[in-house]
Amino acid sequence: YNGSLPNGDRGRRKSRFALYKRPKANGVKPSTVHVISTPQASKAISSKGHHSISFTLSRSQTVIVEYIHDKDTDMFQVGRSTESPIDFVVTDTISGSQNNDETQITQSTISRFACRIVCDRSPPYTARIFAAGFDSSKNIFLGEKAAKWKNPDGHMDGLTTNGVLVMHPKGGFTEESKPGVWREISVCGDVYTLRETRSAQQRGKLVENETNILQDGSLIDLCGATLLWRTADGLLHTPTQKHIEALRQEINAARPQCPVGLNTLAFPSINRKDVVEEKQPWAYLSCGHVHGYHNWGHRSDTEANERECPMCRTVGPYVPLWLGCEAGFYVDAGPPTHAFTPCGHVCSEKSAKYWSQIPLPHGTHAFHAACPFCATQLSGEHNCIKLIFQGPID
Repeated sequence: YNGSLPNGDRGRRKSRFALYKRPKANGVKPSTVHVISTPQASKAISSKGHHSISFTLSRSQTVIVEYIHDKDTDMFQVGRSTESPIDFVVTDTISGSQNNDETQITQSTISRFACRIVCDRSPPYTARIFAAGFDSSKNIFLGEKAAKWKNPDGHMDGLTTNGVLVMHPKGGFTEESKPGVWREISVCGDVYTLRETRSAQQRGKLVENETNILQDGSLIDLCGATLLWRTADGLLHTPTQKHIEALRQEINAARPQCPVGLNTLAFPSINRKDVVEEKQPWAYLSCGHVHGYHNWGHRSDTEANERECPMCRTVGPYVPLWLGCEAGFYVDAGPPTHAFTPCGHVCSEKSAKYWSQIPLPHGTHAFHAACPFCATQLSGEHNCIKLIFQGPID
């Protein structure tokens, strides 16, 4: 939530993960295929210490694909489980970072062993994503109800219950980027069009000219959390925390004022991003006029947050502004001039416009744009607004 988890980063549960070459390769690749008709035999094979994927076709038939060590790749696993095979533990993203007891999710839709990312150990360090991760017994188990099939070349494949969706933006992750098309990734890494709903039995169509190779700016949706993939090269062109701090100081040095109270406003420092401060800038999100906090302009008792701007009489939400802290979400290093509506997170114009047009999966079949800093669903005419600051009168 704006660069950190509500309870802080802890061990394998963090707001961002860096992948490094492992001291020793731990990748695996498919090897022998066994077709088994008795449960005992399938248990014997899957417990031999090798990684394996089991496809249960019926009570009397299971296909087991054994995997062997691959010295050329490293494997990183992502999921909700805290068991040791999971390198990165992900939790459900609650929009608006409301971290109170009422919003505790009773049943997570993120798979315990959601996906695995396999990286080449030699340049250009290509990273590929696959649905499902190996569990503590080194097995991926696709039960009778999971969507699975035999490909024309004979190899088995399948989809996980809620699926792993990926979107590669057109033009990478730059000022010029445009949203791409959401696809589903299979257990063996093939690319499919989306199912009718998230967990439908029928798979989509194979998309032959697309791959599971992650690019800078690829989004990975695990049904409950969406991850942004950034490459080392891509991050070289991204503003740093230092740069965002410099932009904050620059905007504060211009001494923006409240046009009504004439008091000077200032964005709070990045480590004070939870408490609304006295000098905090507030904005009317329908028009973008920036003010200090005041308690007038309420239009009705029912809509607590519908206020009338004293500058232009436009009615709309009136919220405190927060600088977006996670540098990895910025597509450029421009000044913080735009705010997302209705949450009030502020970033550069190009970053705001980029995220405003990205449809993020929501629930089992909806998509909507959301603020990257707090996951609040965006609204308003353009999902974001240009801020109008008033400079000092003197």
